[in-house]
Amino acid sequence: MYIAILGRQPELGIAELERVFGGQAIKLTSQQTATINSDNFDIQRFGGVPKAGKVIFELPRGDWHQISQKVVQYYTNEWSSFEGKITLGFSAYDINVNAREVQKTGIILKQKLKKFGVSLRLIPNNEPSLNTATSHHNKLGLSANKIELLIVAGHDGKIIVAESTGAQNITAYARRDQERPKRDAFVGMLPPKLAQIMLNLAVGNSSEKLRILDPFCGTGVILQEAVLMGYAAYGTDLSEKMVSYSHDNLDWLAQGYHAKFDYKLSAGDAMTAKWQQPISAVVCEAYLGQPFSAPPSPAKLDEVVKNCNHIITEFLKNLRPQIEPGTPVCVAVPAWRDTNGDFTHLPLIATMAHFGYKPHEFVNVSQNDMLYYRENQVVARELLVLTRI
Repeated sequence: MYIAILGRQPELGIAELERVFGGQAIKLTSQQTATINSDNFDIQRFGGVPKAGKVIFELPRGDWHQISQKVVQYYTNEWSSFEGKITLGFSAYDINVNAREVQKTGIILKQKLKKFGVSLRLIPNNEPSLNTATSHHNKLGLSANKIELLIVAGHDGKIIVAESTGAQNITAYARRDQERPKRDAFVGMLPPKLAQIMLNLAVGNSSEKLRILDPFCGTGVILQEAVLMGYAAYGTDLSEKMVSYSHDNLDWLAQGYHAKFDYKLSAGDAMTAKWQQPISAVVCEAYLGQPFSAPPSPAKLDEVVKNCNHIITEFLKNLRPQIEPGTPVCVAVPAWRDTNGDFTHLPLIATMAHFGYKPHEFVNVSQNDMLYYRENQVVARELLVLTRI
């Protein structure tokens, strides 16, 4: 069993995990953590899970002093004959403890191991949990002597102690996002993490050689994540310029990874295009309308909503006869947030069955949770996870 430390918007991480492992395999242990009933877990596949660990043991609920004693006792016995130097980090989640107390636990363990001749380097805690960057840069969880203990209080009153199996490779994410040769802020900057989430939401646990269609490919972010996950990618865009940008970015990615990726690109209007077969799944960020730095007037919002709703509706109508029944579709569509934090959604969402699509039913989250946004953003991305009827 594994435990996942979820990202800034934990519902998206839960949905992603559900689609890959099944809703019954995922159990929410707290607001920011969930267990995964699986024998394998590769964190680099998941955009919504910054850290994960293999569950080692559980403890009854207690205060940090009691938890600390048990953890120190267990790992003193476990590592008393360890050869080489240990680099160790502690991260506590959903436990009433400060960074100093967490650090003190590490110091006590270090002192006890010293008596056995075992050398331990302790990563300092500025917070009760180490941030993803600290875990990543110290390579915690990636080898036998670089260890991070994840100590999590669950809703059921138990304490889970897990050993990290690594953190997200934020260096690689930043490179794929910021160092691509062609970027265009006007068409939107889809984060690679979100592209990963969307691919997992569509594809689930399939291990087949799938071909992913992105009919609004833009600069190719979804396509790049698709090929890195081992899929064939097929991108089209209304703009020849965007098709060229995607081509340059995918070539750059292939050179950087010394790999030959399977992808095809062509120009095409998503409302009328005729796509080449086969299409195993459809993953895309649809037209989001114009960007706003502040909530628009009601009249302007109504205009933008109608325009986006028309384009995306026509796209979905055009797509349906070109894909087989059961084909999964994940589309990011716009939702607009007002000054009260409430959202205006596209009218088409309430009528998906009329277009021949069935929304996926999640076990632990609802469609209302499937919004990706930052605090200062007016236009959010709402993720529609659909199946062609």
